[in-house]
Amino acid sequence: MHLAVAGSAERVHGSVQVPNSKYHAHRALILASLAPGTSRITGLSDARHVQYTVGALRALGIEVEIDGDTFIVHGGPYRPRRERITVGSSGTTLYFMVGLAALADRDVVVTGQKYFERRPIGPLLRALREVGVDVSSPTDCPPIRVGHGRPTGGVVHIAGTLSQWISALLLIAPFAAAHTTVIVDGPFNERSYVDLTIRMMAQFGLQVAVSADGRRFDIAPNQTPRPADLQLPPDIGSAAFGLAVAGIRPADVLLTGLHSIDPAEVDHPEAEFLGIARDMGLPMVVDAAAGGVRVQHDGLRLRATEVDCRAVPDMLPVLSAMAAFADGESVFRNVEHVRLKESDRVTSMLELNEMGADLDFDGTDLRIRGSPACTARTSPRSTTTGC
Repeated sequence: MHLAVAGSAERVHGSVQVPNSKYHAHRALILASLAPGTSRITGLSDARHVQYTVGALRALGIEVEIDGDTFIVHGGPYRPRRERITVGSSGTTLYFMVGLAALADRDVVVTGQKYFERRPIGPLLRALREVGVDVSSPTDCPPIRVGHGRPTGGVVHIAGTLSQWISALLLIAPFAAAHTTVIVDGPFNERSYVDLTIRMMAQFGLQVAVSADGRRFDIAPNQTPRPADLQLPPDIGSAAFGLAVAGIRPADVLLTGLHSIDPAEVDHPEAEFLGIARDMGLPMVVDAAAGGVRVQHDGLRLRATEVDCRAVPDMLPVLSAMAAFADGESVFRNVEHVRLKESDRVTSMLELNEMGADLDFDGTDLRIRGSPACTARTSPRSTTTGC
């Protein structure tokens, strides 16, 4: 399949509702599935990766209903309906459920789309084994056999490469037979995602003690989660695309559902994007009467930026596109772990060079020099206009 994009110089205008956060949705659904009783999660997210989490939970025997914009989750023991549990193409679902599947009443195999058979998760599997989870894979990639049984607990070290590895250990630890200590080694990427996991665990009655330096997590054993009712906040990752378009074209755009442009006031692990976009010169204004954030201008040039992608890994693609239209050289540092996501996002962004942008990657940093004008290129397979 090929996508043809026709360029336009017209003003971008209109209003769009910001979807609710898939980051919160994954965690809320999984935690609700573990809590005996009924939880209501309002602000339904229809992101495909969230659908994969719902599908995996249903395959484990959890009843998930949809009532309007609300997920109704009837939590309780995992009683798998089949041996193989698929996580589709959702890395978050894979990482979180490969440990939690051990709480089922029989062995299962966790698998995913074909691409995941080349996605190594050896560090997480080794860490899970250290706390007594019976997981095995001859390739350290899916499919992964998960033996049923509670974890034993203990002290485990895990690299801070991906936050999902750390969150996966935190989510299974309260169900261990003994105390669990998780220690993060090396560079700690995506810390805000781990913070989100801990906050949401607390909403379901699961407690995690965090050391002063944020690298040691102590979890008491034999905890029992309780049901919760909660509202999902807006997804900054989705809003970012609308904000980016409004920044590179003359615009009068309203993003409804987003009520602040201050990262400190926004409950989202990628909230810092709002500060980066503001510093790049994006004229965002909260329009309280309209119930959203408005971007309005007759044309501007964004400013170059320098970003540590340990904090905002999922924002690299949209920030790369914005940087291609900015004045000067933008530098995105510490992007190695971004290559371990559902796709190699750094390599994907280098494809912007085929559209007239100027990017290079030295193995650690991605550098983007803003183009004063965009180059239109036409090939037999595609038509592209702009950077």
